[in-house]
Amino acid sequence: MIRVMLPFHLRTLAGVEGEITLDVPAPVTQGSVLDALEAHHPALCGTIRDHESGKRRPFLRFFACEQDLSHQPPEAPLPEAVAAGREPLLIVGAIAGG
Repeated sequence: MIRVMLPFHLRTLAGVEGEITLDVPAPVTQGSVLDALEAHHPALCGTIRDHESGKRRPFLRFFACEQDLSHQPPEAPLPEAVAAGREPLLIVGAIAGG
């Protein structure tokens, strides 16, 4: 089971509290996790990645195992600790301002 942590506003939209667990078949990639997340929580479609391009939305970042994975291609495998369910994939809302 893959563990995913969403920012508060996306948890509210999805109607969940805390961590989400998903069954994602190998290979576990950003794209496959997001596919499973959107399939189980359709309200999230288009909120994390663009409908047409599939690119990450601005002001959202992906982290796992203390690494910023935001610029990794969607088909790149996630760290083994995430694939094994020991560590969560964090989807974090970036903060901007001045």
